[in-house]
Amino acid sequence: MTGRRRLRVSVRGVVQGVGFRPFVYTTAAALGLAGSVRNDSSGAVIEVEGDTADVNEFLARLRHQPPPLAVIESLDTQNIPVTGGTGFTIADTSRTDGGRTLTSPDVAMCADCAAEQSDPADRRYRHSFVNCTNCGPRFTIIESLPYDRADLSRQERPDIGR
Repeated sequence: MTGRRRLRVSVRGVVQGVGFRPFVYTTAAALGLAGSVRNDSSGAVIEVEGDTADVNEFLARLRHQPPPLAVIESLDTQNIPVTGGTGFTIADTSRTDGGRTLTSPDVAMCADCAAEQSDPADRRYRHSFVNCTNCGPRFTIIESLPYDRADLSRQERPDIGR
């Protein structure tokens, strides 16, 4: 099947606070797809448009190669009208009544972060709280869902005045 296709993809499960939106953005951009990804009260919503083969490859990567802490419980697709869009964006979160989203439990530091922490040449050398989207605290620092960086506890946000 060839031609252009646009889908709305609703993803449910542990997809907030685990690097899911950057993963979607990077995957879509690598495949030359247009659209957006945003968190919502039930998980994440993706609109993706491009060549049918590329959209199908995008869905395969979403299903089989998500970020390490992501857990996709369901992935529902709906064909929507092609708009001829270009570029891919991470859109603002939409908050609605109802829905239920999940957050990842706190997990141990990953091997990459441990290497940074023990490397005297790294700026994170001996930093007590080194972590990335593939490891670290989630449950103890998220104050509300849907997840946005602005919803992290004040202790985890150096940009918020004390």
